[in-house]
Amino acid sequence: MRLGINLGYWGAGMDGDNLAVAQEADRLGYDVCWAAEAYGSDAPTVLSWVAAQTETIDVGSAIMQIPARQPTMTAMTAATLDSLSGGRFRLGLGVSGPQVSEGWYGVKFDKPLARTREYVEIVRKAMARERLTHEGEHWTLPLPGGPGKPIKLTVHPQREHIPLYIAAIGPKNLEQTGEIADGALLIFPSAEHLEETALRHIRAGREKAGLTMDGFDVCPTLPLALGDDVTGLADMFRPYTALYVGGMGSRKQNFYNQLAQRMGYEKEAAEIQDKYLAGDKAGAAAAVPHQLIDQTALLGSVDRIADRMQAYAAAGVTTLTLAPAGFTLDERIAALRAGTEALERAGLVD
Repeated sequence: MRLGINLGYWGAGMDGDNLAVAQEADRLGYDVCWAAEAYGSDAPTVLSWVAAQTETIDVGSAIMQIPARQPTMTAMTAATLDSLSGGRFRLGLGVSGPQVSEGWYGVKFDKPLARTREYVEIVRKAMARERLTHEGEHWTLPLPGGPGKPIKLTVHPQREHIPLYIAAIGPKNLEQTGEIADGALLIFPSAEHLEETALRHIRAGREKAGLTMDGFDVCPTLPLALGDDVTGLADMFRPYTALYVGGMGSRKQNFYNQLAQRMGYEKEAAEIQDKYLAGDKAGAAAAVPHQLIDQTALLGSVDRIADRMQAYAAAGVTTLTLAPAGFTLDERIAALRAGTEALERAGLVD
């Protein structure tokens, strides 16, 4: 099992710290460094800056939002980053959510599965430097009846095939991801529930495409916090978990809340959402079960974290992406180093 690092969203006064974290991950042999975007910093700019100041670590978007860019613009960006980084770019895509898609980008959040499939098809054609034609429900290239003509990408990516990941949560999205992508970006993954909530759906998609799980990257992101007081460490992530389970999306359309329900927390997920949407964020955080946090984060001593890493590897994870917690750079670096030490103690180093 390989390790990744997720820098999250850029900014919040942590710009220099994030670069130092990425450089230390590079030195420690981490496999990939991911950056996110929502409605603040964009991922490609961050990744280009990190790639320019690291040596071997891959850089990946987790995610570039589908409603933010035309698929051909995404292909251009991916090809450019792959070329500039010396073949170290990984393209992670996702539809975002209805609030961001419609409120920030002005793009209707409808038919996300069909839109994703079509988007990926165009991106793959463009990155393969084919003369681009496409007739679909959401995009038609070239536009009919005008001066447009089929053209191809002029930039040559470093590699013939840039790995393409999709952020997936729901069963149908997971199945489609297995069918059309090279990897899945997962959030709030529990080793105990991974087969039921994710892998069986991904496997079904692979089988539909005539493929096996060989070469498919199962890539969840987990917070990591180092220390002896597991309960206290878990409490650090109560607001984070409450935000996603309770406030990320509408009452009817919250993918993270639905995931918590599929993990067996139906009653708790409903309570968290009720309190969060009523404005009681503290109450929502207090309602998050300790077990839910402990199952979806790496908490405690290096030995305890190593045991959890073994569980994730046994469940089928191939790249475990860490989000090291800490109020200072030294704390985050210590957590980063603990990740590599735990991987070695778990016997999971190639």
